[in-house]
Amino acid sequence: MKLHGTMKINHNGHLEIGGCDAVTLARQFGTPLYVLDEACFRHNCRRYYRAFTERHNGLAVYAGKTLLTLAICHIIAQEGLGLDVVSGGELHTAWKARFPMDRVYFHGNNKSEAELRLALELNVGSFMVDNTYELAILSRLAKETDTVAEVILRLTPGVEAHTHEYIQTGQNDSKFGLVIENGQALETLKLALSTENVHLKGLHCHIGSQVFELESYNHTAEVMMAFAAEAYRETGWAPEELNLGGGLGIYYARGDEPQSIEAYADTVITAVHRLAGEYGLPAPLVLVEPGRSISGPAGSTLYTIGAVKEIPGIRKYVAVDGGMGDNPRPALYQAQYEALLANRATEEPGELVSIAGKCCESGDMLIFDIKLPAPQPGDILAVSATGAYNYSMSMNYNRLPRPAMVLVDDGNADIIVARETYDDLLRNDRIPNRLLEQQKVLKLAR
Repeated sequence: MKLHGTMKINHNGHLEIGGCDAVTLARQFGTPLYVLDEACFRHNCRRYYRAFTERHNGLAVYAGKTLLTLAICHIIAQEGLGLDVVSGGELHTAWKARFPMDRVYFHGNNKSEAELRLALELNVGSFMVDNTYELAILSRLAKETDTVAEVILRLTPGVEAHTHEYIQTGQNDSKFGLVIENGQALETLKLALSTENVHLKGLHCHIGSQVFELESYNHTAEVMMAFAAEAYRETGWAPEELNLGGGLGIYYARGDEPQSIEAYADTVITAVHRLAGEYGLPAPLVLVEPGRSISGPAGSTLYTIGAVKEIPGIRKYVAVDGGMGDNPRPALYQAQYEALLANRATEEPGELVSIAGKCCESGDMLIFDIKLPAPQPGDILAVSATGAYNYSMSMNYNRLPRPAMVLVDDGNADIIVARETYDDLLRNDRIPNRLLEQQKVLKLAR
């Protein structure tokens, strides 16, 4: 397994993260356990800040959907990044954490009226408008509250990134954005310019996630700037901001070859500035929305191994006490991960096994065909690069409580998400009175 961030193997032969022995963490906080390496997370934030803001006067906006908690909001604010939210819940989290609202960008292809009203009340910095339906509601609500909504139009650039089809978002056939190719984007831009209580300040696109080819971003910049030039010729309007989304790929498993954050910044900003000059446009403020490339490598998940089942000549299944409830990505995207035995990290990985989850689903498999030292019940399995989308997408299937999350740094471990209890699972359950009355009747009848 590739060691990310502050990971190392300590003198006990155990995996260590943020100065904390992973085996000790598992004993102290239980498993499954999300472990977030604060130094790694902050380091990734700072690389984005230096590459985009200090070197190019751009802005990196953290994509909250990858991992968002109150503590994460505090770290993002401290590191000088903006915050991208996609729901009322994420917006409420940011507000409760006292994140600067002027640095919040509100996304979503079907924001409710209640969500839009809340965002206006909280003075959200920018609305990433996805369609004319949203534009009309936003205009009405802004007029009712005597405010002006700062709007950035999300466009569909027609760029198909080389990634899993479920995480491609830039192709024309997408639920997101206004299509450039068929004229829909230009028509909506003209509408936005004439809409009351709306200030159109920029354009946005996003081509997908886990993207390794920087040429995809270069091509996207070309498409977006060509559209900006067309809009300028038609209306005299030029974007103050150009948001090129996120999606920079990270290392999960052998074969992944991520590009550097610095090369990413140089590619997109150089392209935008060059094209602005060629088209005779003022250079817009360039924004990107990294998420996975900040939180992904900083996260690990610890599990305790239970049952081991060998089918001679076919496969050896090693079951852990988590699975698709805390990491649905392998089932959804065929995502691949690396792992090691945290309590036997120096031993030679000589046995080919497959890691199974505990959910009642044949598809609940975390890793197929990985070499480990012969796993035994009670061993602690550490899976790397689980900081992005694992907690965000976790669920209570089979009524499994979601894991705790600890933030580790310099030997300190602090809970930032408490482990759910069985009672937490029942918190929103209700029994109608009529069922209770029927129960009484049945008892009397017996």
